[in-house]
Amino acid sequence: MAKPQNSAASQRVRKKVRKNVADGVAHVHASFNNTIITITDRQGNALSWASSGGQGFKGSRK
Repeated sequence: MAKPQNSAASQRVRKKVRKNVADGVAHVHASFNNTIITITDRQGNALSWASSGGQGFKGSRK
């Protein structure tokens, strides 16, 4: 017999922690296939990152 599934209400949901950072550094890694941008704090800890391919750009627009 199959075990009953846990409902979504019984599972824990972790809230995203929002950090207030006064200044940061943008690191850009540009290759022939994609461009990746990483935003870090002064110590080099990554705060956010994104790639042009992940944002929907295709082909030569990347």
